[in-house]
Amino acid sequence: MSADAHAPKNRASASASQTPDLQPAISPNAAPAWSDASPGTAPPQRAISPNAAPAWPDASPGTAPDRPDASPGASLDQPGALPLLRFGYGTNGLADLRLDDALGLLADIGYDGVGLTLDHMHLDPLAPDLAARTRRVAHRLDALGLGVTIETGARYVLDPRRKHGPSLLDPDPDDRARRTDLLVRAVRVAADLGAHAVHCFSGVPPEGLDKDTAWKRLAETLTPVLDVAASAGIPLAVEPEPGHLLATLADFQRLRSTLGDPEPLGLTLDIGHCQCLEPLSPADCVRAAAPWLRHVQIEDMRRGVHEHLPFGDGEIDFPPVLEALAATGYQGLTVVELPRHSHAGPHFAAHSLPFLRHAERTAATLPPASAPALQQAAPPHGAPSATPEGSNTR
Repeated sequence: MSADAHAPKNRASASASQTPDLQPAISPNAAPAWSDASPGTAPPQRAISPNAAPAWPDASPGTAPDRPDASPGASLDQPGALPLLRFGYGTNGLADLRLDDALGLLADIGYDGVGLTLDHMHLDPLAPDLAARTRRVAHRLDALGLGVTIETGARYVLDPRRKHGPSLLDPDPDDRARRTDLLVRAVRVAADLGAHAVHCFSGVPPEGLDKDTAWKRLAETLTPVLDVAASAGIPLAVEPEPGHLLATLADFQRLRSTLGDPEPLGLTLDIGHCQCLEPLSPADCVRAAAPWLRHVQIEDMRRGVHEHLPFGDGEIDFPPVLEALAATGYQGLTVVELPRHSHAGPHFAAHSLPFLRHAERTAATLPPASAPALQQAAPPHGAPSATPEGSNTR
């Protein structure tokens, strides 16, 4: 199953066919299965070519209708028409639903795909028979016509007592190896599902760890993951996260430089985090990050406050952001991330897609972008906010 091109499906009939026992058959186009005991045969490596876009700036640290045209009466054959974006919704915002139910819900609403967080309730990466369970999910995604990206931000999947622990920066090398193993498993799952990327983040530096050692440790722990990602043809998309070692776009560039610009290493750009912390506006962050974009997360947010908000509850002006994103030619998923709203996940999933489609139509009427806009001062570099979502408590 290709994550970038899906044949149109009948959403209603696909949803009606869901059953608790999914067929174990995998789509003919999906990557070959792998066993829990060994990597097995990886799919042929795909080229990971960057989108054409400006270089990184030196100074930068209810049920929705069918997919609309970018603007009334517009088509991609018209001069200047922008490609339509592909929107998804994260399963970390649907944690109270069974995975099969969550996928059916998103297909019925009209989403193009799903950001699948590997967690104990959704395709547990540590439970037995992962390969067989992955094949069943691949069959379900293919039947629903949903693209997928794999996300690895589950709070307690590795340790029931430490949120997001252990990380790639932990003092104990065995603990760091557990996180590396999780990411390797995620890459293999992504290959079997035809995902367009695997998301990850650096983690919070342990107290007392100096920055140079932290960056060296991050590079060392990511290297085996990048090797597997290169063999599988799956980009590893690192997310700048407020309060983490790798907190900004400038930090991402530092990691790429430290590792020697490896081809599989890409970027997860969280639009809310741009509003929260970056010196550039979110739209200008998109343009600056375009050559490395492999995954996009989206939600509303306020300046200096790391709190994922439903659309309209924050400060982001979304049409310019979506215009900038479409102009880069990015065709991966743009995934709504509302992990603290699972209690009303179906409600927010149903309301988020019409908001984004309206913003996308509005974006098609905007004039060309002007010079980069600088935001007001943000908290110190990498500083978590005082809210519950700050730093490693997200």
